Amino acid sequence: MSAPRIILLGATGRMGLAVTAAAKEMGLPIAAALSSQGDLAAALDKGDVVVDFSTHHVTTKLLELAVQKKKPVVIGTTGHTPAQKQHLLPLAAQVPTVWTGNFSVGVNLLFALTARAARTLDENFDAELIEMHHRHKRDAPSGTAAHLLEIILEARQLGPDALKHGRVGLTGERSPKEIGVHALRGGDVVGEHTVIFAGPGERLELTHKASDRMIFARGALRAAQWVVAQKPGVYDMQDVLGLKD
Repeated sequence: MSAPRIILLGATGRMGLAVTAAAKEMGLPIAAALSSQGDLAAALDKGDVVVDFSTHHVTTKLLELAVQKKKPVVIGTTGHTPAQKQHLLPLAAQVPTVWTGNFSVGVNLLFALTARAARTLDENFDAELIEMHHRHKRDAPSGTAAHLLEIILEARQLGPDALKHGRVGLTGERSPKEIGVHALRGGDVVGEHTVIFAGPGERLELTHKASDRMIFARGALRAAQWVVAQKPGVYDMQDVLGLKD
């Protein structure tokens, strides 16, 4: 099978530039590159699969056009609220879609390990999450952090109201049914995520640190190569990498 022609959305951003470099490295042609929405309809006619690293405001239009033109999509854009994502998932499911907040192989192993730990450790182990990114990142918590939180919430059968974003003042004793979330921003940090399960007499910490955003670009293109051969549906990097139980 010939290499899929990439339609890159968000081409002038940090990740867009990294995807362009990774595509050259991997021998994948970029058939169209847009900095934002631009003439998205015309761009979709030029390639085989969309790789989106633009903004979450574009996702609805992108998916509507992708469904219309039957184009597979890889979505790396973050910043969607849970409600927005739930609204868009039925639309995304009409074409082959890989939607994830992180394309790193190591981070996706972190997802799998976090799921195992959250299922194994009961609420005597308090769950906290710390993430750090560069000063220019606009959304918090990160897409990767949001997915890690989804994993823990599902394992513990808790709703989003269990999340405590930072703490200040006289907060009272910590509830065993809450999950602390702490977003740090500064410098040029590419991405760091730590999941903590703190129990009586012991503490488990699962950490991933990224030093080069090319790992995400290569992963996104790996997802693009994979998704063009899939049936309509919403997938993540766990599917791409064969990590699901």
